[in-house]
Amino acid sequence: MTPDDTSPASKQDGSRWKGEPAEAPPVSAAPPTAKKKPPIAAKQGDPHLPPPASTTEPPNQSSGTVTADPEHARESFFDRHAIENTASFLASLIFHLAALLALALFVIEETKPPTEVALIVRTDVEDLFEPELETVVLDQQDHAASMTTLLQQGGDPTTDRQLTQTPAVNMSDLSQVFEQDSYDAPTVEIGSVLDEYVPRSEILVEVPHDAPGVARAVVEGYSDALDRITEEIRDILYQRPVLVIWCFDRSESMKDDQEEIRQRIDRVYTELGLFSHASGGALKTAITSYGSQFWIDTPEPTHDRAKISAAIAALTPDPSGKEIMCEAVARAIATFDEYASRGNRQMVLILVTDESGEHADNVSNLERTIAIAHQAKCRTYVLGREAVFGYPYVRFRYQHPQTNRIHWLIADRGPETAFVEQLQTNGFHRRHDAFASGFGPYEQSRLARETGGIFFLLPSKEASIVRGDKRVYELEQMKYYRPDLRSREEIFFDRDQSELQLLLWKIISDLNPYNPQSKDVTELRVHFSPDPAQFVRQMNLQIGRANTYQRYLAAATHVIEQANELRQRELDPRWQANYDLMYAQLIAYQARLFEYNAYLKIFMKNPVVVPLIRPPNLRLVHWDIRTRTETLTGEVIEPYVKRANELFQQVIDTHPGTPWAERARWEMKRGYGIELRPVYHPPYRSVPASQLKPLPKL
Repeated sequence: MTPDDTSPASKQDGSRWKGEPAEAPPVSAAPPTAKKKPPIAAKQGDPHLPPPASTTEPPNQSSGTVTADPEHARESFFDRHAIENTASFLASLIFHLAALLALALFVIEETKPPTEVALIVRTDVEDLFEPELETVVLDQQDHAASMTTLLQQGGDPTTDRQLTQTPAVNMSDLSQVFEQDSYDAPTVEIGSVLDEYVPRSEILVEVPHDAPGVARAVVEGYSDALDRITEEIRDILYQRPVLVIWCFDRSESMKDDQEEIRQRIDRVYTELGLFSHASGGALKTAITSYGSQFWIDTPEPTHDRAKISAAIAALTPDPSGKEIMCEAVARAIATFDEYASRGNRQMVLILVTDESGEHADNVSNLERTIAIAHQAKCRTYVLGREAVFGYPYVRFRYQHPQTNRIHWLIADRGPETAFVEQLQTNGFHRRHDAFASGFGPYEQSRLARETGGIFFLLPSKEASIVRGDKRVYELEQMKYYRPDLRSREEIFFDRDQSELQLLLWKIISDLNPYNPQSKDVTELRVHFSPDPAQFVRQMNLQIGRANTYQRYLAAATHVIEQANELRQRELDPRWQANYDLMYAQLIAYQARLFEYNAYLKIFMKNPVVVPLIRPPNLRLVHWDIRTRTETLTGEVIEPYVKRANELFQQVIDTHPGTPWAERARWEMKRGYGIELRPVYHPPYRSVPASQLKPLPKL
């Protein structure tokens, strides 16, 4: 499975991994052994990997001490004639020189650098990260100009602030990286409205965060989050009037959440109404919402609780399935900025959503939205969901009410980082899991943190979510694995300076099923037709594709094994964990792929016969690939299985209480064997196309 030395994939610089398709090794052939030392030390005698190479460093030739010849020193310094005629002077001089020499040697011994290497321990790692700070009151100084004025004049709301210039990044290059990010981003017509608030040329300017907020506050539900927001608003009301802007996501999946908030919001305003500083119109509220466009649901801010409740109840789902989150937040702030300025009100925006928003909108408008919030001195609080671990999507099971057919609806809910840091494949095709990351989506976490607000991490309660993981990770341990919440431009620039990060990114990209250049290889079929003729055609195609995919995985493994030194020099626990998990997965996926190919060949020669119909009314709809513990090529893939399990266990031991450890544990439980299982469904109802209800878009 490792490319031979004559193949393009075996180039030392890893410049070409994919190579030309080659015939797969016969089922009975043993997997070739790895050629480089793995990043995590292998056990002696491991049949899969060679013994670890010596790590003894050569002596440092430049660090030795050069000592002058004492005889030569005396000869060049003293006058022989003076010594012969001045014996007493000579004796005194020799005595003092000896004393000075002894003193000098004593000082050198004390200041000599230690020969032992200092180790970086776990407690030191915390210094690499800035702490998550509680919200503080923002500067109460009035605006120099309102957003409305800036909109009319085409001004730049960042010109009156002290700005920190980030490294220059070519935006055309950056846009190509975003387009090839983790998935095919849906096209969103954003227009140029935000360019009038913050010109696109200002995206590369980092807005200072004088009052950083909280990027993650774990809560049990809306009640806990609203209680905290009530306290925040009460603290502000001590100092000045407040304008609260609610910004609701109108997607289909949010209807129940909107109703829950509507029922609980009365308690919030009741508690605030009992507070003397909230009387006399000091607290006003506006309701806004968004989907594929932005809506203002209360034309004028109000303190009437009945109007607030009615506006929330009147929200209807947007059938488009799009969420222009960043643009909506920016528009909401800009719309009411002048009103807040006239009344010297502190603006507070509360974003309610269960998705991360449109990818194109996030990339184009996140930094400008933060700049607008800073100019308006608007805090942003987010009631959101946990991001998927290193992956954009979650899938929901949906049974069509008319046809009874099962569909899998897709929603964006991640990742927790600006760029994906995990493999987007499960070894056969694009991931279908919803593994929890322990953090919120990158855009929402950054927005809350940079504007002095809070991201409230609500529990994911959907029972229909596919392969969801509701595990709560160890919060103390997770602080060392916090995602980087700087701007995408800064992260992109720094990633180019890191050999390890660039290498992992290349592996992720080349094995990404969403990448148009590799999806035909990395997306293997796991559902096969019950029709015998079509079944055979599908299997033959998959066997050929799996042969090429085998070389992809082998080449990626070869490259990542060569990066052992980079892994050892890495100080960030998050990138250490990324490397460790990815290396183990690449070896495990090779074992499963070898088994996949072998199983399909054997199944074609000796197919399993099953009935087409089962009582009471079930019919065979397709065959499914499933993983299992039992393998057909046990002795052949045993070195791979053994090594993969060792590496997964080391991930669990090295990064306990984290998503990396849980993901490693899940990979081990999957098993390395493959089998085909028949799938039966009851007959679907036939509905005329004109009467068929469309699938909901989340």
